[in-house]
Amino acid sequence: MSTATSTAPETGGTTVTEVRNWKTPVILIVLAIAALLVFAIGAPSNDVTFRLTGENDPIVLPPIVVSATVTGWVCALVLLAAAAWSFVLVRAGRTVPVWLVAVYSVFFVAGFLTWVVGSAETPNVALYGLLAGSVTLAVPLIFGSLSGVLCERSGVVNIAIEGQLLSGAFAAAVAGSLTGSAFVGLLAAVFAGMLVSAVLAVFSIKYIVNQVIVGVVLNVLVSGLTGFLFSTVMSADAETWNSPPRLSPIAIPFLSDIPVIGPILFEQSIVGYLMYLSVAVIYVALYHTKWGLRTRAVGEHPKAADTLGVKVNRMRFTNVLLGGAVAGLGGSFFTLVLVSSFGRDMTAGQGYIALAALIFGRWNPLGAFFAALLFGFATNLQSVLSFLGTPVPNQFLAMLPYLVTIFAVAGLVGKSRAPAASGIPYIKG
Repeated sequence: MSTATSTAPETGGTTVTEVRNWKTPVILIVLAIAALLVFAIGAPSNDVTFRLTGENDPIVLPPIVVSATVTGWVCALVLLAAAAWSFVLVRAGRTVPVWLVAVYSVFFVAGFLTWVVGSAETPNVALYGLLAGSVTLAVPLIFGSLSGVLCERSGVVNIAIEGQLLSGAFAAAVAGSLTGSAFVGLLAAVFAGMLVSAVLAVFSIKYIVNQVIVGVVLNVLVSGLTGFLFSTVMSADAETWNSPPRLSPIAIPFLSDIPVIGPILFEQSIVGYLMYLSVAVIYVALYHTKWGLRTRAVGEHPKAADTLGVKVNRMRFTNVLLGGAVAGLGGSFFTLVLVSSFGRDMTAGQGYIALAALIFGRWNPLGAFFAALLFGFATNLQSVLSFLGTPVPNQFLAMLPYLVTIFAVAGLVGKSRAPAASGIPYIKG
């Protein structure tokens, strides 16, 4: 970051200090140089095959075959041009547009994917499977980030997303196993998430305990409690306590037959369809209803909202409970969709990645949705590349989702501003 000082005669000699943030151009330039060295100069000589559809799909598309060398050079040159343009924009006092970073990311991912698949023993990959798996793995992340949006937009920091997801997964497994109904499991997951949120709301809103500390303690508490019950109860009689029914994918006729996007969007489980519905409902409610206006008001300026008659703490308490319900529903994905059983700490820190998606998405439901898809893609890419037998070390592949998280939270798209009153308790009077 640098500053430039100038004097404007027309304003009576007022000194204007212009702050330029060079963080984004520097990151883009460094990654572009790395892409030039790895994707272009170090490109394999193989052709890479991307399969768009399966052999038994209703509509079969021919695969895309590209040269790893040519693709690597094209992507590297585009990345260098985009990085240079971002440098020029910042030098002129302008900000780097989000669409430029998005285009840059697409070419970087394309270059990386071509390079790493081209270096594999079998240089071909099912692109439709990679994308479909990414959406599937992003489902709990999206629910978790939506929970964070509901809480933080009303002024409460929700670090307990991990605990809400884990409690939802545990409750769905137990209730589904005891009743034999996956729908009862869904309701139990919602209730469990709300229960964790109720504890968060009582301590952070009523008793004004530090919200971050309460969230961390709840995560540890839920992890320890579910781990204890798993080892003492569920493992002893898994047939009774840990064998919930599974929610199978439901294909929408005709729409699911659309090549590439059909299986991704229109062949989901009930939880997947509820995820799409939740994103749309929360976005519309947050920006186009009276409730959304009041929610954003208590998150930005609670005293002003209180002056206008809004019950600030009641609104915050309600939204935290709603956030817990959403996160609990996302937790049910692990035990009712992904696998048909509960495992100790099976959420594996995805609540924290959902929190990063919330920040990367700038506390916007749509932004959080796309950020979660990015992290889901990174997670699925790790599994696919490990299966292909690429020369990239497994340790690096295991770090891939978290590296993407670090770059995202570091502010690649510019400075993100949380709601002004987020994390600040409101005391009336």
